[in-house]
Amino acid sequence: MDLSLILSVSGLPGLFKMLANRSNGLIVEDLDSGKSRFVSARKHQFTPLESISIYTLTDTIPLKDVFKILQGKDQTKIPVAGAKDDEIKAYFKEVLPEYDEDRVYTKDMKKLFRWYLFLQGKDLLVGGDEEE
Repeated sequence: MDLSLILSVSGLPGLFKMLANRSNGLIVEDLDSGKSRFVSARKHQFTPLESISIYTLTDTIPLKDVFKILQGKDQTKIPVAGAKDDEIKAYFKEVLPEYDEDRVYTKDMKKLFRWYLFLQGKDLLVGGDEEE
């Protein structure tokens, strides 16, 4: 699973794939619609999913590793949009028991589950681990 080219762009919904780098921004492809567009670096911030980590009580764990843990779980139990906060926290505790409850917020958990389900639905979470 290669998350280095998959981006979250501030101010824009969804996830994007970086196609090209310009001095004043990026050309990205919306993974949902497949449409390409230029996104200005002046107006938006870009966060590759590869650079995101989840706080634990001892250190941090990369998002990629959390996605791998989720792949080993029952996919039907993953909370979807509209799930209650208690349900989301309980399932996240089951997935990552050592997460730092003071620094990982429910909105972060919701986003993680939403991204995971989206990427899983697009078959973007397979392969790319041959070097490990």
